[in-house]
Amino acid sequence: MAKTAKTPSSTICLNKKAGFDYFLQERIEAGVVLTGWEVKSLRAGHVQIRDTYVLLKGGEAWLLGSVITPLNTVSTHFIPDAQRTRKLLLHRAELSKLIGAVERKGQALIPTAMYWKNGRVKVEIALAKGKKEHEKRDAEKDREWQREKERLFKH
Repeated sequence: MAKTAKTPSSTICLNKKAGFDYFLQERIEAGVVLTGWEVKSLRAGHVQIRDTYVLLKGGEAWLLGSVITPLNTVSTHFIPDAQRTRKLLLHRAELSKLIGAVERKGQALIPTAMYWKNGRVKVEIALAKGKKEHEKRDAEKDREWQREKERLFKH
């Protein structure tokens, strides 16, 4: 069987809003349980993880709020659910560490990226602590000052 050419970037989508809304701390890679039509839609880039979060329930991790828009070629006798809850695949030690951080420290689990790795879909999730409004404004001021400083040094 012939190998297909790899794309230069294996990234499917990024959650850029996560860095603005949260202090991202530790990052963990997790697999995702998908159906066939979802994989085809991911290859076409029909996914959005902006308002997505991870829920830990019953000793398992679940991805809530991600939207995978079905392609037009999905079978007519099957009704796809674009926002269904998807199971995340993690090792037991990683799960117990995440459960401890979420329950005891009050942190959230936020997906930051979705990408291909060895032909499988992976999600990068980060332990996150929410930013307050004034912290978001400070971060925006710092970012603008860095841009202005680069402009000044350029000339």
